[in-house]
Amino acid sequence: MIREIVIYPDKRLKLISEEVTEFGDELHALIDDMFETMISKRGVGLAAIQIGVDKRVLIINLPEEDDDEIQLKENTLEIINPVFVKKEGSCRHQEGCLSIPGVYEDIERAEQIVIEYYNRHGEKQTIENSDFLAVAIQHEIDHLDGKVFIEKLS
Repeated sequence: MIREIVIYPDKRLKLISEEVTEFGDELHALIDDMFETMISKRGVGLAAIQIGVDKRVLIINLPEEDDDEIQLKENTLEIINPVFVKKEGSCRHQEGCLSIPGVYEDIERAEQIVIEYYNRHGEKQTIENSDFLAVAIQHEIDHLDGKVFIEKLS
């Protein structure tokens, strides 16, 4: 089900999301709704708080390299209760946000990250990345911590 996106400056975007403790059907339905919502808005990432659910859940689905229009559900990274293990270096990328439509800015982020998280089945996972995926993960984790990217502008 496609849900409504919470738009800045809605106060819900300032909430610090709560950890997920139940990895059952309710969580699976939330993640599925997040995917449908993100794809309907042509996004590459979405945090649960962006649809008004204050849980530490985010998804990322980068388009296929050879076709910017295709985002297969099976390629969706489902990240629950993420924790940074390492952040190194610095890089700048242009970012946008479904909660701040039409605004794009160059934002400085860590160049390389390592995170630990859980998948939808409660299995612990690790990701190490220094590509655009690292930027997207940091952007979405900011949402879980009550921050939006425009707050990083100096």
